[in-house]
Formats: sequence, structure tokens, C-alpha cells
Amino acid sequence: MNLLEQIEAEQIAALGKEIPDFGPGDTVRVGYKVVEGSRSRVQAYEGVCIARKGGSGIGASFT
Repeated sequence: MNLLEQIEAEQIAALGKEIPDFGPGDTVRVGYKVVEGSRSRVQAYEGVCIARKGGSGIGASFT
């Protein structure tokens, strides 16, 4: 295990949640925290993943 993989594993462990394995073609649901003045709520978005970049770690992004 190289240094970057070790740091990423530590970050995932500190997060306390398991990152699910998904790829293009999978349906995903994401919760986004929206702050409106003094109130906050979680807005859910659901759709089909069409691309994933940056690997499968905590720094990955998807469309």
C-alpha cells in the first residue's frame, strides 16, 4: 500500500460511513444539505450515473 492509499483509507475510516461501489448506469440517490437563512434541510436528488472520475475513493466525482 502506497502513501496515498494509506491516507485515503484513514480518511474513509474517519468518515465513519462506507462508500458504496457504483458505476455508470447505476441509479444513485444523493442528499445535499441546503441552508436557507437560519434553517437547513436535506434535498434528495436521484438519477442515473453517466460517468465517474477520480477512481473509487473519497475524492472521486460523478455525473
